[in-house]
Amino acid sequence: MKILVLNSGSSSVKYKLIDTSANTTMAEGGVEKIGLAGGFLKYKKNDGSKATIELGLIDHKVAVESILKVLVDPMEGCIKDLKEIDAVGHRVVHGGEKFSKSVLIDEAVKEKIRECYDIAPLHNPANMTGIEAITALLPDVPQVGVFDTAFHQTMPAKAYMYALPYNFYKEDGVRRYGFHGTSHRYVSARAAEFLGLDYNKTKIITCHIGNGASMAAVDCGKCVDTSMGLTPVEGLMMGTRVGDVDPGALTFLMNRHNLSADQLQNIINKESGVLGVSGVSNDMREIEAAIAEGNERAKLALDMYELRITKYIGAYAAEMGGVDVIVFTGGVGENQKGLRADVCETLGFMGVEIDREINDKVRAEEAIISSESSKVKVVVIPTDEELTIAHDTEAIVSGRGV
Repeated sequence: MKILVLNSGSSSVKYKLIDTSANTTMAEGGVEKIGLAGGFLKYKKNDGSKATIELGLIDHKVAVESILKVLVDPMEGCIKDLKEIDAVGHRVVHGGEKFSKSVLIDEAVKEKIRECYDIAPLHNPANMTGIEAITALLPDVPQVGVFDTAFHQTMPAKAYMYALPYNFYKEDGVRRYGFHGTSHRYVSARAAEFLGLDYNKTKIITCHIGNGASMAAVDCGKCVDTSMGLTPVEGLMMGTRVGDVDPGALTFLMNRHNLSADQLQNIINKESGVLGVSGVSNDMREIEAAIAEGNERAKLALDMYELRITKYIGAYAAEMGGVDVIVFTGGVGENQKGLRADVCETLGFMGVEIDREINDKVRAEEAIISSESSKVKVVVIPTDEELTIAHDTEAIVSGRGV
C-alpha cells in the first residue's frame, strides 16, 4: 500500500509517502510557517537533493494541497495520480483514556479527539486541521489516527495516578498519559528483534532523547511507566522544557513575580531546560561546543540533563525488577556519543558496560554499544514513527486491526 503519513502541528505539516510493501519512503518533506508570512514547502527531490517552494501566507488546507501537488508533479512527483494514495495516517498527540490503539477515523473519532482539546490545546487542534484538510481534499481516502498516548495506556493505576484529590482524576482526567508512545513502541519492539530476543519476555528501558525527551519502562511488551505526564513538560530535563520540578517552586515564582498562568506556561515550556540553565542554546551540539570553550553553565546544563536520564533508568530498573536492554533513540540519543557514554558509565553497578570504541563510531544507526561482557545490552535504534504509523494504517484499512 501507498500510505501518506501526516504530522500536523500548529504552524507546520510534515509528511512522508511510504510504500509499505517494501518499507520504502517514496517522498518526504514539510510545510513550515503556516499562518505566518513566508510560508514554504521543503521537500526531498527524486535525486536526493532538497528543494523549497515559497507559499506565502497559507492555512493548513493549502499546506496539504501543496504537498499533494508536489506528489503528483510531472517532474518532481513520485506518483501519477492522487488515487494511488491508498490511505492517510495521522499522528495525533493526545488520545486521553479514549484510545488505547490506532483507529479508523470517522465522525465519532473526530469528536473524541476534540474532547481532548482541553488537555492538549497546543497539539490536538493542530492535528485535527490535518485530518479536516484531507477530508476536504481526498474525501474518499480512508484515514487512521495513531495516538502518541496509546502505547502508555497499559500503565497500571499506581504508575499513572497523581497524589492529588481523586476527584481531579474522575472529573478532569488529570493523570499521567505519556507521549512519544509511537516511538517507544517502535524502538522497544525493534530492539528485541535486532537482538534476537522475545519481546514478550524482555525488560526494556527506552530513552527517546531529543529536544523533547521521554523514557519508558517496557516490561514484556507492555509499557508500565513513562516519564512525561498529563502534558509533555514532566519528566526529563529537555531542550526548553523544565521537566520534573517542585510545584511549590512554581507557585512561589507566580506569587513573587506576579506571573499569570500563561506566562508560567511559557517559562516552563519555552524558556527552561537546557536553554534556561545554560543561557546558550537548546541544541546539544552548541552546548558541547560551549563546554569545549570552558562555559561552566553549559557544563552544568549537560550534567543535569544526563543525571535525569540516569535517575530514570535506575528507577525503571527497580520498578521492573531488572532490565535486559537499554535503548537510545531520538536526535540526541542517536547522535551524541558523549551523552550515551556518560550515562552508561554511571550504571556500572547494574552490570552495564559500554564499548567506547564502538560507541564513538555510532551515529543514527542500529548498533550494540555495550561490551560483550555487559550484563545489560545497550543499543542505539533510530526511531521510525512514520513507518509505525504507516503499518498501523495499512493494518486497519486492510481490516486486520492492530
